[in-house]
Amino acid sequence: MSDISLSKAVRSNLLSLQNTAEMMGKTQERLASGNKVNSALDNPTNFFTAASLNSRAGDLNSLMDSMANGIQTLEAADNGLTSITKTLESMQSTLRQARQDKTFLTSSYTVPTTGIDATDELTFGGGQFGIATETVELAKANAVNTGAAYAALDFYDGAAAETMTFDLGINGETPARSVSITATGATTLSVAIDGGTATTFTIADQNAVTLTEMQDALNAAFDAAGTPVPITVGNAGGALTFTGNDSVSNELAAITVTNLTTTDAATLDLADFGFNAGGTATLVNVIAKTVDELVSEINRDTDLRDKIRASNDNGKLRIENLSTQELEIDGITSGGVIDGTTTGGATIGGNTVRADLADQFNELRDQLDKLSDDASFNGINLLRGDNLKITFNETGTSDIDIQTKDGEALNSANLAIFDITAVDLDSDTNIDAQLATVKTALSDVRSQSSAFGSNLSIVQNRQDFTKEMINTLETGAANLTLADMNEEAANLLALQTRQSLSSSSLSLASQADQSVLQLLQ
Repeated sequence: MSDISLSKAVRSNLLSLQNTAEMMGKTQERLASGNKVNSALDNPTNFFTAASLNSRAGDLNSLMDSMANGIQTLEAADNGLTSITKTLESMQSTLRQARQDKTFLTSSYTVPTTGIDATDELTFGGGQFGIATETVELAKANAVNTGAAYAALDFYDGAAAETMTFDLGINGETPARSVSITATGATTLSVAIDGGTATTFTIADQNAVTLTEMQDALNAAFDAAGTPVPITVGNAGGALTFTGNDSVSNELAAITVTNLTTTDAATLDLADFGFNAGGTATLVNVIAKTVDELVSEINRDTDLRDKIRASNDNGKLRIENLSTQELEIDGITSGGVIDGTTTGGATIGGNTVRADLADQFNELRDQLDKLSDDASFNGINLLRGDNLKITFNETGTSDIDIQTKDGEALNSANLAIFDITAVDLDSDTNIDAQLATVKTALSDVRSQSSAFGSNLSIVQNRQDFTKEMINTLETGAANLTLADMNEEAANLLALQTRQSLSSSSLSLASQADQSVLQLLQ
């Protein structure tokens, strides 16, 4: 108040009290807030620097939630991958069990020694053959002519010696072997093969050449001629037999006699010999294959091998169906006797163990896809190919995109694992191929698991780094604005003392002014 005059001493003490009160107010504010800089007025540089540091720390802190969700998403994917790996291992175990199972069904059939024709055969269908069929001939490839019993041949008509010629085809060999037989004298027979040098053979009488003489003469001629196909001449049932030895398969080869001609058919009596004069004769009275011969042929035939297996069951032909499907065999009577003609006479059931394992495999495959679909967190499923983007800094310049390889879903289709049927487990070769596919799928899943593990490590490292950065920023801001409570408490005590002293000084100064009143009394 300007109209009131104060003495210099009083005014000085009053100003001191005012300053002390002001400093006490600031000190009490610092003690109450804990900050030595509470506004830009206190310290503009420290205030705005601390605000910037706290703002960045707040931005980073908001990113921590995204990182935490990212880690949980990766862990959900890892849980799915772990379960998928176990499922694939179970599928692998199922296939190996199928590979080891050999409970194939068998049936044994009686093999006749007579009554088999050249066209008789066993026909296999169903099983691993499916709708296609494969056949096995029941007759040996060599045959005996079915004409009348051999009659002695007369190679002399009373005026000149006769000649008999014919072609002998062996198992489709080209050209056929040409045979020429001529009586060169009353007691000699000349045989030429393929127009080569003739072989002379002694006989008893050119007017009555016997079966044995013809057999011996032909054998001598064929031995001398040699290649291309060895031929042995024998006799059975009163008729000549021709046996071809196939050098490739060592089987008896089919024989066909063609172009049979003579200079005098009536004299030679070819009907008794078993051929039709001037025509073609095919030797058809076959010899049935034995059980061991059928077993050997079936097991080495590439069209039958690994589809069926044959064995000798105490004189019977045992057929094993190497399939999960029913095998159908034509050429067997309902009584289990092989006749080569009966249709639908026999069936052999399939392997039910392998069929059941195929169903188990498909169920595991279905579970694999369900595990992949369920491995989500907060709406993101990495195993379905979703993209997980995690930002690491407040400017958005540091981030990571996490996704499966090529963005493909990790399911059975993309792992090339498909539903199988029982037929797929028929052969060990097919099972081995399935095992190779599952092994590749396991490798892919483990590779993806490793990639996600690396991503998880990166995110966790950045999470720890961000925590430390937030702590550093907040500590730096606190160093600029926080008050030293001990210092401020000491300051308050000193100011309180100063205030007390100033009050006493003001009182003394006021008393000095009051001494004038004593003079006026």
